[in-house]
Amino acid sequence: MSEPTILVLATGGTIAGQAGSATRADYRPGQIDIADFLTEFRALGVETRLEGRQVANIDSANIGPVIWRVLHQACMAAMDDPACSGVIITHGTDTAEETAFLLDLTLPTTKPVVLVGAMRPADAVGSDGLRNFANAVQVAAHPDSAGRGVLLVMGDTVLSARDARKAHTGGTNAFEGFPRGPVALATPAGVDWLSPPWRVDEPARFALPDDMPRVPILHAYAGMDGTSVTDAVKAGAKGIILAGFGAGNSPDAVLEALASAAQSGIPVVRATRVDEGLVDREPEDDENGFVAARALGPAKARILLQMLLASGVTDPTEAQAPFDLR
Repeated sequence: MSEPTILVLATGGTIAGQAGSATRADYRPGQIDIADFLTEFRALGVETRLEGRQVANIDSANIGPVIWRVLHQACMAAMDDPACSGVIITHGTDTAEETAFLLDLTLPTTKPVVLVGAMRPADAVGSDGLRNFANAVQVAAHPDSAGRGVLLVMGDTVLSARDARKAHTGGTNAFEGFPRGPVALATPAGVDWLSPPWRVDEPARFALPDDMPRVPILHAYAGMDGTSVTDAVKAGAKGIILAGFGAGNSPDAVLEALASAAQSGIPVVRATRVDEGLVDREPEDDENGFVAARALGPAKARILLQMLLASGVTDPTEAQAPFDLR
């Protein structure tokens, strides 16, 4: 019987980027085809069976529902393929946390799905792409990787999709996890898990919707009034995420406009523009009809609210429960 294969779905990003110089600050993402990337990787002597498929070769700033659907379909097919032991997705870092979280919500946990990227292009001094990918191969091939949801590998750390966020604009340590830090440490030689699997044999939490409901993120700022809320409602928002001050706060005028939107049937989720920390429920949330994002930042809160809306969930009490999950 042949060794199981890991499917590599390539989308581009910095890990496939080139600058044309080892020292240039600027570069173009998505320049290297996955076949060429895997040829270079195999030259390192890694014997794991890998099958590459080019889904896209773009800057991850341009990734959205169309590519998400292709990735989701490919991952679902891999779940049903006995010859496939897991999936690696090469991805730009700007939206990796969003792609990872969407797939985490819409895939079963029976086989590992691992996102990996790089902060330096392939031809830069100290490029981190091949090492990150080697670490991702170790994670995807590890017998204890299933049952943890979608994972993200950057540097020598493994993060849960629900926790992972890009916390720095540059440097190879650009990703952190909140409220948990790394769930494992990885090197090209192996993986050390820091906790047992927490989602063993769990089905997908949501079906991937045909259409993603319109949910804008409103970033709070000093002097903000309610106009941005009313404009969002007029533009057809089906839900609203507040990236609020501190623990999800906003000026009174904004709060009043959000409460009016919530009372008209448009779910409102209070998140925070702060780098990390919990947004807990407040006594006024029941009166206003708000949902508290808890540990999810605005971008992930938006994706979860889109999944809830597509599933017909608009009641704030019912919507709160998935935000409280780990």
